[in-house]
Amino acid sequence: MESINLADAKAHLSELIDRVEKGETIEILRRGKPVARLVAADRPRKAIDIAALRALTDSLPYQSESSVDIIRRMRDEGY
Repeated sequence: MESINLADAKAHLSELIDRVEKGETIEILRRGKPVARLVAADRPRKAIDIAALRALTDSLPYQSESSVDIIRRMRDEGY
């Protein structure tokens, strides 16, 4: 966890928020003592619509060539 003084936090708040959104935790200090901590807010997870997912996968065309063979062919052909 990184610590930053209050004046720097005020000057770089947008950057700090971006870092916190990516998972970092930042402690804010006043006169060298911790007074606050920035952490990402809990975001509720969306439920997965199983029926929609199944419909999507069922609509995809069948691949007769295995993924291993596709990757080998791509490698050999210089993709």
